[in-house]
Amino acid sequence: MKSLDEYLRDAEQAHGHLCAGQVLGVRLAMLGLQKLGIDDPRGKDRKRLVTFVEIDRCATDAVAVVAGCRLGKRALKFRDWGKMAATFVDLQAATGAEHWYRGIRIAAKESSKAKARSMHPEIENKNQQQMLAYREMSDDDLFATEWVKVELRPEEFPGYKGERIVCEACGEGINFGREVRREGKTLCRACSGDRYYEPV
Repeated sequence: MKSLDEYLRDAEQAHGHLCAGQVLGVRLAMLGLQKLGIDDPRGKDRKRLVTFVEIDRCATDAVAVVAGCRLGKRALKFRDWGKMAATFVDLQAATGAEHWYRGIRIAAKESSKAKARSMHPEIENKNQQQMLAYREMSDDDLFATEWVKVELRPEEFPGYKGERIVCEACGEGINFGREVRREGKTLCRACSGDRYYEPV
């Protein structure tokens, strides 16, 4: 793995700026990979990892940079829970139960903000204060960790090639079993009433 400074440079370039969330995301992902024994996420270990992120903020970009996981490669999964947390799943660590894999969930401790203030009261800018403190804090002060198991069916894996279904209402294609069966029809989620937009 790269050093913290190297990953921070990569994260800054990918995200467009460096902030406390980027430092947190880099540290979080480095810890997750270390706990799983993954040291080359972009090379020999690139097909071994699936990462779930729980927030759509700066830290998520940093997690993706370090873990080498991308939405487009189906190795990054987003759960909109609003939490500064991520779960790193080792695809080589099946639990023995079908479709279940071992992972580690890492969440930023809320107490880290107060600790940052106590570590660097001389810095007035909260972002600058947290950026420095988050670089210096121990993993135990910064994060809560727990070993978990995560269900991943074959259609959730990177590289899965599945059947493409056509929505009977709008005619758009639907991948990876995301169709809905309602009243004898095969529909996309939008046509079944579960949409995030309204036609105008």
